[in-house]
Amino acid sequence: MTLRLDLLRHGETELGGGLRGSIDDALTETGWAQMRAAVAQQGPWDRLISSPLQRCARFAEELGERLNVPVHHDKDLQELHFGVWEGQSAAALMETDAQDLGRFWADPYAFTPPEGEPVADFSARVLGAVERLHAAYAGERVLLVSHGGVMRLLLARARGLPREQLLNVEVGHGALFALAVESGGLLREAS
Repeated sequence: MTLRLDLLRHGETELGGGLRGSIDDALTETGWAQMRAAVAQQGPWDRLISSPLQRCARFAEELGERLNVPVHHDKDLQELHFGVWEGQSAAALMETDAQDLGRFWADPYAFTPPEGEPVADFSARVLGAVERLHAAYAGERVLLVSHGGVMRLLLARARGLPREQLLNVEVGHGALFALAVESGGLLREAS
């Protein structure tokens, strides 16, 4: 049986762009508006699953209350931890760590930011969470409120992209995508 998994990226955050990772900053008013606009005229959902970081969780809780659907938080659906790069922009890293940033962009599985989470571990964490969601909620439509990295990973897998193209997947603030999740972790984009 198929799980319909809609993916919603959090909106703009107070600390702005850059590698947010585990930083727990809040949404701006623009960020709230981006997310509200993304889900208008969408659904219905049987439940909402969210990263516990407030830029995702606060919106999921508001939406769940408004729609009267349960909300669950799953730490395995948090963003990649970028180690010492957390909070820095690509532009700033180009000035201080251009060679390593280039290695990370070329193949994020082959290079881990200093003190960061290896992308292979991140991938195993996220895909394991999605398999648990399928096992628990197959046959339902679920909205996952999460992060750019989580969504890039799932979309790249659904599109059959090579690992080197992970960071080429475009996922803007407030972006909404749909996946069909089958048994065995098979992912495909849905309409």
